[in-house]
Amino acid sequence: MKYSLIFMVTVIVWKVSANLSKEAKKRCESYTSIFENDSIDLQYAYVEDIHDGRGYTSGRAGFTTGTGDAILVVKKYTEIKADNPLAKFIPELERLAKKGSGDVSRLGGYPSAWKEAAKDPKFREVQDEVNDDLYYRPAMVRAKKAGVKSATGMCALYDCVIQHGDGDDGDSLGAIIKRTETSEGGPVKDDEKKWLKTFLKTRRYDLQHPYNQDTEEEWKNSVDRVDAMVKMIDEGNMEMKGPIHVKTPNHDLTIP
Repeated sequence: MKYSLIFMVTVIVWKVSANLSKEAKKRCESYTSIFENDSIDLQYAYVEDIHDGRGYTSGRAGFTTGTGDAILVVKKYTEIKADNPLAKFIPELERLAKKGSGDVSRLGGYPSAWKEAAKDPKFREVQDEVNDDLYYRPAMVRAKKAGVKSATGMCALYDCVIQHGDGDDGDSLGAIIKRTETSEGGPVKDDEKKWLKTFLKTRRYDLQHPYNQDTEEEWKNSVDRVDAMVKMIDEGNMEMKGPIHVKTPNHDLTIP
C-alpha cells in the first residue's frame, strides 16, 4: 500500500537524512508533477478515480482515499479549519483507509469538495506538510542510507516514493531499494550512476509487473517517468540543473 506508519519513525530520524537544495527540490517536484498531472506546477485541486484500486487520487502528491494518506490531509486540515467541505467525509475515509479499499461509492461529492478546499491557501499548506512528512523526508532518509548523494539520485527516490509509497509491500520504495542492493552488492560504493540505473531498471520492471495487480494497467503505462530519469543521468545532469526538457510519448514540458 502507498502509505505506512513508518513515516512516524522517519520523521524522528530526519536529522540524519540527505537533503535537496531549495532549487533542486522545486525542480524535482516539478518533474514528479509532470508525470502525475502533465504540468510543472503542483496540482493541489486535482482529484480523479484513475481505477488503480486506490479510490480517488487527489492533490499535489496523489493522496488516495484507499491507502491512508488522503485521510491524513483531511484530518490535519480539519484541525486547523473545522468548518470545511471535506470534514464530513472523515468517517468514510477512515473506514476506507482501515480496509485499504478503493471503493468510492459512499464518497459522493468528494471531488467537488476537494476542489473547493484547494482554493484555501491553508489547505495547500497542509498538503505540502503531509507530502514532506510521508514522502519527501522518508525518501531522503532512504537516500542517505543507500549512499545516494546526487540531487538527481535523491529525486529518483522521491519520484519513486510518490508513486510506490514507503510501506512494507513488494512495490514500495524500500522493497525496490532492497532488490537494487541485492543486484549491486549493497549501497552505493564508487559508481552512483551505475547504482541508480540499476535502481531505475528495477523500478521499471516493478511498474510492468507489480505485486499489487490492481495497479498493473495504470502503472505499465507510466514507465516513461523512469525512462526520462535514465535519460537525465545519461546526459550527465546529476544535480537537477535546469532547464530540464522532459520529452516522452506522453509528455513534452520544460522545467526551468
